[in-house]
Amino acid sequence: MGKPSKEQVDLHVNGEIVKLTSPNKPLWPDHDIVKVEYINYLTQIAPYMLPFLKNRSLTVIRYPHGVSEEKFYQKNCPDYAPQYVHTNMEEDINYIVCNNLPTLLWLGNQLAFEFHIPYRTVENVHPSEIVMDLDPPSRKEFHLSVEAALMIKEVCDKLHLTTFIKTSGNKGMQIYIPLPEQAVTFEESRLFTEFLAQYLIEREPEWFTIERLKKNRGNRCYIDYIQHAEGKTIIAPYSVRGNDDALVATPLYWNEVNASLKPEQFPLTSIMDRIKDVDDPFKDFFSCKSKQPILPVIKALKKKKPLRRFEVIFLETFFLSYTLSLLKGVDSHSRLHAFHLLTLLKSYTTKRPLLLANFTARLSFDQLKWDDYSFCFFFWTLNAF
Repeated sequence: MGKPSKEQVDLHVNGEIVKLTSPNKPLWPDHDIVKVEYINYLTQIAPYMLPFLKNRSLTVIRYPHGVSEEKFYQKNCPDYAPQYVHTNMEEDINYIVCNNLPTLLWLGNQLAFEFHIPYRTVENVHPSEIVMDLDPPSRKEFHLSVEAALMIKEVCDKLHLTTFIKTSGNKGMQIYIPLPEQAVTFEESRLFTEFLAQYLIEREPEWFTIERLKKNRGNRCYIDYIQHAEGKTIIAPYSVRGNDDALVATPLYWNEVNASLKPEQFPLTSIMDRIKDVDDPFKDFFSCKSKQPILPVIKALKKKKPLRRFEVIFLETFFLSYTLSLLKGVDSHSRLHAFHLLTLLKSYTTKRPLLLANFTARLSFDQLKWDDYSFCFFFWTLNAF
C-alpha cells in the first residue's frame, strides 16, 4: 500500500482534479491504515468495483474520524459535490451514482467506507441480479453461512443457474444469481428467494431460520430472503466494511467455500495481492446474465396450482413404487434413499409439508430420469394441494 504524504494533494484523475485532504489521517488504527492507503486501494480496485456501482443509486456509510468514531449514512448528494459526480433523483432523494474513478476517489476522501447498492440500475425497474444474504449471529457461526451457501449452490446447479459468492466483509456471505436484464420482476424473484430459504429450513431447521426478530433466532443462521426487494441495498463487491479489522466484501471461487474459510482472511491490505494471484472471481458475472435459464424456474414457481386428486394418487403411487424398488437393492446407498423416502412420504400424507429440500438433497435426477424442473418443483406443487 502507499505511504503517507503531505497534508493536501491534488490528484489528477482522468482529466479531473480530486482533492486528497489529510492523507496521514488514521482510519483503521489497529492495522495502521491511513487515508492515503485507502485512496490507493480504491484506485487499484476501481476496475473490479466500478462495474457493480455503475448506474446504481448509491448509499454510503461515512466514518469522518475513522472506524473507532461516529459514523453516518449518506444518500443525498451534497451541494458541494464536484461537477463530475453524477446523480439520480428518486423519491425526493438526489442519490450519487458512482460511474467513474474521480467520483470513487472523491467519496473515498469523504471517508465513505461502505458502498451499498440497490439490486437494479437507475434505467431499469426490475432487478439485475438475485442476492441471497446469509447472516449468522456472529463470526463464530460463520461456518453456518458456508453450509447454507453450498446447499443453495447444489439447488442452483441442478437448475443450471450460474452463481457467484462473496463474503459480506463482516460475519456472513452473499450468493449472487445474475439475471437477464428486465426479465424478472422483484415479485417474481421473491418467489425464488423464498423457495431457497424454505429449502434450507426444511433440510436443516436447527441451523437456519427466516425469523426476523434476532432474539428468536438463537444460534441459527438467518436466511434473509426478504432483503432482496425494491428499495433495499447490499454491500458492493470489494467494498471495505467499517469494522476494526478493515475486512472487505470479497468475491470468492466456489472451491474456496469450505470449512476452513474465515472472513478474517480478507482484510483491505490483502485484496490486490489476492487478485494478482487468483484473478477476479466475478470476472464473468456480467457476461453470463443473458444465458441464465431463470424464466422456466419462475414459471414453475408461479404455477403452484392444486393437482387434481387422480394426479396426486398417481404421483404418490409412483414414488412409493420407486421407494420399494430401492428397498430391494443390495447396496446400503439405495437402502438409505429408501429410508428417507419412506420417512418423507409418511410426513407428507399426514402434514403435507414442503419436502423439496430433503428430496433434492438425497436423490439423483439421473436415477429418476425426470427433467430437472419437474422434479425440483414436484413437492412444491403438492404442497398447494
